[in-house]
Amino acid sequence: MTIHEFKGFIGTYTKGESKGIYSFTLNAEEGKILDIKVAATLENPTYLTISDNKQYLYAVSKEGNAGGVASFSIQENGELKAINSQVLEGSPPCHVSVDSKNRYVFSANYHKGSAESYLLNEDGSLQPPASIVLHEGSGPDPRQEKPHSHYAALTPDGKYLTVVELGTDALITYDVAEDGKLTKKKLLPLKAGSGPRHLVFHPNGKTAYIMTEFSSEVITLSYNPEDGHFSEKQYITTLPEDFTENNQGSAIHISSDGRFVYAGNRGHNSIAVFKVSQETGKLSFVERVSTEGDWPRDFALDPSEKFVIAANQESSNLVLYARDEETGKLTLLQSDVTVPYGVCVKFM
Repeated sequence: MTIHEFKGFIGTYTKGESKGIYSFTLNAEEGKILDIKVAATLENPTYLTISDNKQYLYAVSKEGNAGGVASFSIQENGELKAINSQVLEGSPPCHVSVDSKNRYVFSANYHKGSAESYLLNEDGSLQPPASIVLHEGSGPDPRQEKPHSHYAALTPDGKYLTVVELGTDALITYDVAEDGKLTKKKLLPLKAGSGPRHLVFHPNGKTAYIMTEFSSEVITLSYNPEDGHFSEKQYITTLPEDFTENNQGSAIHISSDGRFVYAGNRGHNSIAVFKVSQETGKLSFVERVSTEGDWPRDFALDPSEKFVIAANQESSNLVLYARDEETGKLTLLQSDVTVPYGVCVKFM
């Protein structure tokens, strides 16, 4: 595989035609997505994460009436080989992450309103959950009748686990012990009814951004590594002022130079582009681009960051854009690539 080719994976809802996790190749010279195939047969692998050493992939997994996380080794040819899985009775999680040293996996469970930690063995296999924390509370939106945890990952300094709580409008910070035990450290209440969903850190490790599902906003936060505390700096909408139909915010990503933030709109079916102030970390609006389909659940910048690939869940298509690294703007290249019910995009 030349440097002009990048391998990636798509997590899906296994309804209709979908079989599980799909792999694809991005040909950067031609600006094309190629070679879509089933990489692993698995029920509802709706979120994926890849270890920093590119040897392992961890996926949300449903097994009958149980749910949890499955581990795979990534083969030379990009195929996935199952290692093991850890599941518990009840609904599967909706988010999974792995730490940079491949010692822990963390998951967030929307239905249970919980976050879980798992210790990893040297071969990438998962041990049973080391710690499970249940959240409490509710929010003003009818969909916030109870906790709905939507994201769980370590801060870039590796000091704390951050959990985004959609059901209770909160950002919760945990200490992580050597044995994986989670102890609550801080809780930041966010705007009531906003439905915070996913978080991304600026490369400087001091600023973070949260995408909200219900209010369709990006929240700019400052992070204090001394005590794990976050504070709000800005709320900015991802939608046009005159848009009144149903929209649910989805994914949020940042360029590795920290200059641009991208946020997905399901309903308006667009990706909003924001420029980051290098002084304050606050965002200013650049543009919105159509995702050429319905319900863009996730998207990703490729390793060269010259491209962005988005997955439209309900129209089952992948969309490829060229990315201008100076302006952050996206230009449509391809929108006719079929992947059934794609909900997560990850590059090697």
